[in-house]
Amino acid sequence: MTTMLDSGANLRDVQIAARHADPRTTMRYDRARKNLDRQPKHILAAYLASAT
Repeated sequence: MTTMLDSGANLRDVQIAARHADPRTTMRYDRARKNLDRQPKHILAAYLASAT
């Protein structure tokens, strides 16, 4: 699901694809994805991936 969100799919489409009855469930994945972006190891991985 986070891959779909990263690729630009809207939250409603992801909710339907994941068969989440409540959009708040899908929103948790979106918030979790943003939390990961702030972790140092993910910042380093993103930096290293962009250097190739």
